Amino acid sequence: MSFRVIKSCPNTRARLGLLETVHGTIETPAFMPVGTQATVKSLDPNDLISCGAQIILSNTYHLYLRPGHELIKKLGGLHRFMNWHKPILTDSGGFQVYSLSPLSKIKKDGVEFRSHIDGSLHFFSPQDVIYIQECLGSDIMMCLDVCLPYPSSEQDIAWAVDLTTKWGEISLDSRSRRELLLFGIIQGGMYKKWREKSAKDLMSLGFDGYAIGGLSVGEPKEVMLSVVDYTRPIIPEHYPVYVMGVGTPEDLVECVARGIDMFDCVLPTRNARNGMLFTSFGRIVIKNACYKDDPRPIDPDCDCYTCRNFSRAYLRHLYVAKELLAYRLNTIHNIYYFLNLVKEMRNAIKNDSFSEFRYSFYKRREN
Repeated sequence: MSFRVIKSCPNTRARLGLLETVHGTIETPAFMPVGTQATVKSLDPNDLISCGAQIILSNTYHLYLRPGHELIKKLGGLHRFMNWHKPILTDSGGFQVYSLSPLSKIKKDGVEFRSHIDGSLHFFSPQDVIYIQECLGSDIMMCLDVCLPYPSSEQDIAWAVDLTTKWGEISLDSRSRRELLLFGIIQGGMYKKWREKSAKDLMSLGFDGYAIGGLSVGEPKEVMLSVVDYTRPIIPEHYPVYVMGVGTPEDLVECVARGIDMFDCVLPTRNARNGMLFTSFGRIVIKNACYKDDPRPIDPDCDCYTCRNFSRAYLRHLYVAKELLAYRLNTIHNIYYFLNLVKEMRNAIKNDSFSEFRYSFYKRREN
């Protein structure tokens, strides 16, 4: 694994980096569009490349259930299966265990769960999760972890931290494809001492990178940022750091300022399907009647395919008429917005102007 910090921001912890993987080099900070079931909903690979995607995220849990990791392996791996030849990160399924908790039971040696599709009973051990991801051939694999809701008792958090560390050690021992990177996931809830313990215990094991997990599980925004504030400095500078499931454009800006390198979130794709669009001046809901005869693009400052070719009036018509094209055009815009946002931050760091960028980012939202 090769991760290099190219440049650091003088007034914040923001930094520019290069992460080398089997399928290419990723410039960081980077946002990963979520392709849960081997597709970013409504987009094809050419759409993603046109939007500037460097890497996408897929889901171990969902691909295991459907169509199955053995089938994907037989057909040449996940990259060939979905015709995406840039890097892929696969999460471990730990968050799905949390989000589908009525269907799952955490045990010392893994997770027992019922399929949300047909109710069939399954079991994930840390070894199973590594094997599944190696079958998929993802460039970056994540360890199975224990993700708890907010709030959780300190006793439960301590148990989750210890089990996550144990599973991390087993995951490293189970890895057979050394060319695929493996990240450990720091847990600890909102407790500083357990975050510190989780980070230090996992770092002693020697992963290729580290993720801060267990966020965006119902905690207030200021609490989430405080966890990043006291967890990020524990991780040495020569490791890539990934905050999982975060978040809004504001979250990305604030986390980059704190030294975070990688992000994923379903927000741009999910909100696009619900008609909520991100812009440089805030958010708009395209179904609102005020856009019925509006000839302007979603965002005059945006250079995405949607904004270059279609009006707000047309996009509102598509959405109200429930035309499928609405989902694609809205998603192209939102994905482009997020990917362009991290690109602008990379350029600002490169030009020693990240603090000015951060100020103008919020200033545009006031007008």
